Amino acid sequence: MALKFAFYLAAGCAGCEMALVDLADRLVDALEHLEVVFWAPTVADVKYKDLEKMPDKSIDVALVDGAVRLSEQEHILKILRQKSKILVAFGICASMGGIAGLANVHTKEEIFETVYFKTYSTDNPEGVVPQTKCVVDGKYELTLPEFLEKVKPVCEVVEVDYFVGGCPPHHEHVAKIVEAIVSGNLPPKGSWITDGKSVCDVCPRNPASKGEKREFVREVKRTIEGVPDEEKCLLQQGYVCFGPITQGDCGASCPKVNIPCRGCGGPLPGVKDFGARAISAIGSVLSEEAVDQLIEKYGNLTKLFYRYSLPASLLGGRR
Repeated sequence: MALKFAFYLAAGCAGCEMALVDLADRLVDALEHLEVVFWAPTVADVKYKDLEKMPDKSIDVALVDGAVRLSEQEHILKILRQKSKILVAFGICASMGGIAGLANVHTKEEIFETVYFKTYSTDNPEGVVPQTKCVVDGKYELTLPEFLEKVKPVCEVVEVDYFVGGCPPHHEHVAKIVEAIVSGNLPPKGSWITDGKSVCDVCPRNPASKGEKREFVREVKRTIEGVPDEEKCLLQQGYVCFGPITQGDCGASCPKVNIPCRGCGGPLPGVKDFGARAISAIGSVLSEEAVDQLIEKYGNLTKLFYRYSLPASLLGGRR
């Protein structure tokens, strides 16, 4: 009997859905065991009212891609939770807020001021901003979802059974997730579905794997300042890399193409605040001079250390 499967895109870019589609022929094999009953708003022509009519707990597994930015997303998530036996926050935006969550550094008013008045391409002489209700021709009422004060991870709105990291999750890891769902071989509820290894554990540039000793970093560099040596550890070269404290389910995809890890895989098991752990880990390997350079070269350290995790952190955003 096929599992009833749902996928909902909230405040995301649909990259996580592409990671699922990237399974290619393996997805075709998996579909023999899955019946797609809801995949909105991107793939299936299923309306919200159709979801609302489904019996409670009639969906076996629901994946959610993206954070929560609008009242509509909050509403649909609550319905989806009611209709689903298992709900998975799929990808770092759903699990922790992701890049969209960096908006929490700013107030709603600041965001609207920038977007609708201050950008170079904005032509808005009448000062119009989106309204939740608008009457057209005196008789047609149009509505828009409310733009919430803060971006939220899915778990702040509904109970989440499992979390998956990645921006997007690597397709090889997605294959393992789909197999685990189909077979029912899942970890305890509330867990991240992960191999439990850090990016450094699976990175071929790790000094430990070569029998080399790690040393203090005495100079901080940005990738715009040159091309890193492709054989050496990025962090040892002075490029801020979050490999030591990030889940490595991606197989160290970024370091393998000479790009420092920025933490999209999410925290290692047991870590409650990714940004705080990142500050601790990076700070522990920098010399005093390198710390000064870090502060000088990165104008906003919050957006560096909490790039993918601000809404789910102890900070949550600007107070």
